[in-house]
Amino acid sequence: MLLYMRQEGRGIGLINKLRAYALQDQGMDTLEANLALALPGTCGSTTSAQILRDLGAKTLRLLTNNPDKVYQLADFGMAIKERVPIQMAATPHDLFYLQTKQKKMGHILNY
Repeated sequence: MLLYMRQEGRGIGLINKLRAYALQDQGMDTLEANLALALPGTCGSTTSAQILRDLGAKTLRLLTNNPDKVYQLADFGMAIKERVPIQMAATPHDLFYLQTKQKKMGHILNY
């Protein structure tokens, strides 16, 4: 089964995402902008873990670069059999964002 969570990033909502973008346009990175708005720096995986559990999933191949998701799902009782990285070439438009994810949030990326 494939579980797709239809939400942007950290689940902060579209209006807050736009507010964060405005702060990023003023020089903040993605994490700084969310924290300045008193929003979470990362999102939890509790909702997705509950859905997976309700559907009978016990083991996962998890597509993520975020090691926190691996730990959160494992703490919820999910057995992570494999973490599948999501890697693509960075563009000038997203390199700073991806480097912020890597340096400040521990995402496993090669940039």
